[in-house]
Formats: sequence, structure tokens, C-alpha cells
Amino acid sequence: MARITVLGGTGYAGAAIVAEAQKRGHEVTAVSRSTVEQPVAGVDYVEGSALDSEVLDSVVQDRDAVVVALSPRGDMAGKLEPIVSELVERLSGTQTRLGYVGGASSLQVEPGGPRLWDVTHEQLPAEVKPEIETGLNALELLNSSPESLDWFYVSPPADFGSWLGTETKGTYTRGGDVLLRDESGASTISAADLALAIVDEIEQPAHRRARFTAIA
Repeated sequence: MARITVLGGTGYAGAAIVAEAQKRGHEVTAVSRSTVEQPVAGVDYVEGSALDSEVLDSVVQDRDAVVVALSPRGDMAGKLEPIVSELVERLSGTQTRLGYVGGASSLQVEPGGPRLWDVTHEQLPAEVKPEIETGLNALELLNSSPESLDWFYVSPPADFGSWLGTETKGTYTRGGDVLLRDESGASTISAADLALAIVDEIEQPAHRRARFTAIA
């Protein structure tokens, strides 16, 4: 059994990670700024902000993994980088793995090719660019972190979000730094299926100080 904290544990990705980890018998703490409407039995829900050092004090010590599944939108825009920096400082030299659920834009469109961000950013609406840049910045912060920090970064596929109504298949295909697509050309996964890959990574680490992606 692992002790797992999920920051943003009531969001689309975060809630799925919490549910999957609890189902497998792990000790799970879910942190969010709002009261959860449908709590998962057995999960310790902490109401508070990851921007609050006192909250972090209570939820990151002696954990096997801390997963950041916060959305860099709304009043959290531009605020995730400081959280990542603080977690890097807190967890370097400890046995706690730091996980981050980011975006697809840092993935290469083909092996050795440009990043998805490099080929799409000019066409993207201005309002979505800051949150994409946060994901890029978070990956850079992790890549430049001390060697004593054990981390992993998860890039969902190109199409990922609650508004898509993506079917949950109960399986996934995992990749590395290159954007994955299925035989039809689709690049998508549900939160529940992505959570399978994330909890598998926590249970059986295969990407230490590395990024991975997954599609269903």
C-alpha cells in the first residue's frame, strides 16, 4: 500500500486518480479548494489551497507520491509554477515521488520532430496559451530539478478533457516523448484510463525523472 496525495483531487484527472488509487487499496489524500460533492469512500479529503504552505505541510510529508493534477485556469493561471518549485524544494532528497499531469503540447509530433506546441501555437486562441505554457514550464522545472528528486510527468494525448465525453475502455497504450495516435488517427483517452497508467507508474516505476504519455 502506498500513501498518495493528489493536489487537485476533485478535478477531471485528479478525481480519477484518487478513485483508482483508492480502489487498489492505497491510502489516498485528495486536496482541493472546494467541498467534494461525491466523495470516494475511504479517501481523506482536505479542503485547502496548494498555494498555502501550511496545507502542503499537512499533505506531502512521508508520502510515497504527490501528484499535481491542478488546472492552471481561472484564478490559478500563472500560479502552478511556484507550487512546482516549492514541491521540488520540499521533496528533493526524500523518498517521495513527484508526479505532474501536464498537457500534450510538449510531445514531439514524430520521433525527433518538433513539439506539438511548435507547430500549433500560432493557430491557438490566445486565451488557452497561458495554461499550455504552464505545462511546458512545469516540465522544464522538473528537468532542471536536483538529481535527488524522483519525478514523473504525464502528457495526456492531444484530445483530453471532460467536455469530450471520451469512452472509458479499461486499458491504455503507453509511450514516451512522442504523441501517440491509434489506427484511426485519434489521440485521446478518458480520465479513468489515464488514471490506470498513472497509478501503475506509482506502483511499478518505469519513468524515473522522465515523462510518459498514454492513449486508449
